[in-house]
Amino acid sequence: MRDPYVILGIPRTASDADIKSAYRKLAKELHPDRNKDNPKAAEKFSDATRAYDLLSDKNKRAQFDRGEIDGEGNPANPFAGMGARPGYGRGGTYGAGPGGPGGAGPGDFGGFGGDDVDLGDLFEGLFGGRKAQAQAGARRGFGRQPPPPPPRRGADIQYRLAVPFVDAATGRDQRITLADGKAINLKLPAGVEDGTIMRLKDKGHPGTGGNGDGIVMVEVGTHPFFRREGDNIRMDLPVTLDEAVRGAKVKCPTADGAVMLTVKPGTSSGTVMRLAGKGWTKKNGKTTGGAPERGDQLVTIEIQLPADLAALEQRLDGWVDTARPREKFGL
Repeated sequence: MRDPYVILGIPRTASDADIKSAYRKLAKELHPDRNKDNPKAAEKFSDATRAYDLLSDKNKRAQFDRGEIDGEGNPANPFAGMGARPGYGRGGTYGAGPGGPGGAGPGDFGGFGGDDVDLGDLFEGLFGGRKAQAQAGARRGFGRQPPPPPPRRGADIQYRLAVPFVDAATGRDQRITLADGKAINLKLPAGVEDGTIMRLKDKGHPGTGGNGDGIVMVEVGTHPFFRREGDNIRMDLPVTLDEAVRGAKVKCPTADGAVMLTVKPGTSSGTVMRLAGKGWTKKNGKTTGGAPERGDQLVTIEIQLPADLAALEQRLDGWVDTARPREKFGL
């Protein structure tokens, strides 16, 4: 696997936010549903997901930066640092090199003369012959034949989950059908937003090293009159002129259903009213009554004049408002 920083297109000094942003951008570009004519899209999407998984884990990222693991999260170069054993000269002799003080000359193995001992017989007797030595070396990992590769996990399966605005705001569970035909309930994380990635462990393709995962990208839908602003939800609420002048109790929609809102007499257009706890689920992990804590709904009052102004003009005949609403502008 290539360098995860290269895959995500970010520098090694990238912050957690930079990593997340880069991954979201790639996930949207490479999602297989959007690249049905590009068979390599799924592979690139999977590479980007694995790169994000590694770099978003602080411990794994630190290990990779130190060269301890590779881009797959496997130990990098398990034989690193295993140089020649100290004290051994060329030719496998111990002590000084050939001809050195206390050393052995050519063909001299530490005091055993070449004419006195058959070294082949000696090693045959001690270690069971060359064949046995080779087999023993292979068992210790020093044979020429490399060890078999570790079993690989199955490939991940990508899903796209469209979530209605109000469901995302309130954190309602979603139903998703997996590739094997099974449907499961999926709990949305608090503070979910468009582009959030969720991982379903072992819900991918099978493999000799275990199943891959299911990768779910959340797409939050828009709403005809609600809009998100951080943890809050904003909306504009029209009221009639007489409701604003005299005051009234009016119905106001929220993500949880309609509530009664009290408009005070003399309320001006542009007045913002707050409905506590009617906003978006918060990421802070706090709960209220077992449910995630939520932001507020901010309602901006808009005074709507009647379509037929004739009756209103008759009532206002001879009346002039002496207020100077633009005086603060120096006008």
